[in-house]
Amino acid sequence: MWAWGCVERVAAGLLGGPLAGGGRWNTAVAVGVTAAAGLAVVAIVVSSRRGGLKSPWWRRRRKAPLTAQEWRALFTPEGKLEDGGVKLLKKVRSGGIEPSIRALVWPFLLGVYSLDSSEAERDAIKAKNRKGYLLLRKHCLRKYAYSMEESKQSSNKTAGINPEGSISSEKGEESGCVSSVESEEVPENPSVEEAISTEEGNPCPSTELELQDDTSGTKPEKMDENQSSSSSSNEEEIERSDVTHVEASHKDLASVCESSLEDGQESLPRYLHTGGNMDDIELSKAARPVKSARAVEDFETWQRIIRLDAVRANDEWVSYSPSKASVSREKAIESAKAVCLKDYEHLEPYRIHHASRLVAILEAYAIYDQEIGYCQGMSDLLAPLLAVLEEDDEAFWCFAGFMRKARHNFRLDEVGIRRQLNMVARIIKYKDFHLYRHLEMLQAEDCFFVYRMVVVMFRRELTFEQTLCLWEVMWADQAANRSGIAKSPWRRMRLGAPATDDLLLYAIAASVLQKRKLIIESYSSMDEIIRECNSMAGQLDIWKLLDDAHDLVVKLHDRIE
Repeated sequence: MWAWGCVERVAAGLLGGPLAGGGRWNTAVAVGVTAAAGLAVVAIVVSSRRGGLKSPWWRRRRKAPLTAQEWRALFTPEGKLEDGGVKLLKKVRSGGIEPSIRALVWPFLLGVYSLDSSEAERDAIKAKNRKGYLLLRKHCLRKYAYSMEESKQSSNKTAGINPEGSISSEKGEESGCVSSVESEEVPENPSVEEAISTEEGNPCPSTELELQDDTSGTKPEKMDENQSSSSSSNEEEIERSDVTHVEASHKDLASVCESSLEDGQESLPRYLHTGGNMDDIELSKAARPVKSARAVEDFETWQRIIRLDAVRANDEWVSYSPSKASVSREKAIESAKAVCLKDYEHLEPYRIHHASRLVAILEAYAIYDQEIGYCQGMSDLLAPLLAVLEEDDEAFWCFAGFMRKARHNFRLDEVGIRRQLNMVARIIKYKDFHLYRHLEMLQAEDCFFVYRMVVVMFRRELTFEQTLCLWEVMWADQAANRSGIAKSPWRRMRLGAPATDDLLLYAIAASVLQKRKLIIESYSSMDEIIRECNSMAGQLDIWKLLDDAHDLVVKLHDRIE
């Protein structure tokens, strides 16, 4: 009101007071001056509050998670999100997502679907993505067939083949398909070894494998009408199944058997820096395995590590997704056979099934992004997605979207990790120089003690549900930046809080700052700080952490990024 009074006095002075003449000219000037002054006042108020934005996660401001009813209300009749997705992102950032609709919302947050896409466009993308995933799985099987052939030739030259017909060389055992699953009978489905052995032109050993669906693009183009009708009926069966990835994997196997090398020229999805959905992905024309010792060696190494990590994966997700924990042992063994999993006899059926899904998707990703391949820790990032997403192809593309940012954590040169650790160190330095000096004294100023938090994105420091909440907020920030929403002043104001691609790093710094007193007064070595960070599991308040992280973003964003 004081500012408005000043404006009125200035206007009155310019016009010569209420008794001064001038008529229409004076009236026009008065209106113009008043409007200009009003804009100036708004600018002053906005500017003065820029550093005082309240966090959307502040206790009194935090809203309930996005519900199914609210989700449906966000769409126009054409199936597009209203206002380009601003309402969606604002809601997710302030309260998260109700568990029942996470599988519907995540593809938007992870860039599988554009925020301005229509329902028809999403259907087309889904069909393309499914075909692309099955091509990747078929490529994995071809690589296995090639490595097994190489192993067999090497074995014949050295130790030969034992009477049971299994390869006696150590390399053959490591390939993953000479497995103890053969001892368990599942009569309806032949083993992967038997099916793969026919790839060089022999007929497929079982008509059970001749299942086809809308992914017929991965097979020769000439199909009769009976095959087409069989395709649609089998697709319906897949949709009704609780373990859809088993059938899909066997379709992959059937494709390998039937098409052999005839469809070797089909386009294979490859990682491209802009990739999120199939339209943004560079398609390679070389679908056959790269027959070089280096390529095979790398894939075999990735295969071994993937299988070890999959079998060792914990079952924290079970209570969150009880429907996926009700898999029968027969179905679990089928899924293990489909991906050549072994050494799983000690696991419960639901863990065998979960491990098989991990193997299928991580192998496909190793082919998709060969620069990264597979590194330990990636299974920690994939496991929560599998607990939410039923379909393997959808889980794969969501994981690929997640990895657009996370892949830098797994580079062999560790450039991405060093950049992030350096950023955490700078946040701490600018926020609390006293704490930073103490870290320098302990030779811990490089913040190596938060290495695990950075690599697996708080996965081991938070509970399962807390992890999903943090990741959803983080994905919403990244989606706002990716779509350009965060660059528009008006849309940025509607989001309520500045969006950043590095919210995770601000949250990590906030978790350290919450322990500042303990670190300064009680710890005299980096090892003690590492133990403290590793003991945070289950002790963090995720919304308080996000509130503190937001405070750091508001105050330090311009200095840090």
